[in-house]
Amino acid sequence: MDVKDFVAAQSWRFAKTMPEWPHWYIVRKNVDETSFVELVNIIRKDGYKGKFYNKEIIYYDLDEYTYWTMGAPIEETTIINRALKKDTYEERLKRDELPK
Repeated sequence: MDVKDFVAAQSWRFAKTMPEWPHWYIVRKNVDETSFVELVNIIRKDGYKGKFYNKEIIYYDLDEYTYWTMGAPIEETTIINRALKKDTYEERLKRDELPK
């Protein structure tokens, strides 16, 4: 799978429930199953540990976006998230721009 082609072909939905943390997501049941699982594996294998407040998350950067899941076992993972790198927790923390 070409990761760039896969993510570019998806219809990413804006996460309206967290407007203070602008990000988008795809839902497993709405995309190609094999490619979804492969992207989850890439995030977890090639990603890096980061934080979201006190929660440790594995992030994966590709072009201007950062991708992540919530860490459930692969068979239970239903969402892949992405945000612009500049909007990640650690980048906003550096700039002292965390939501109040």
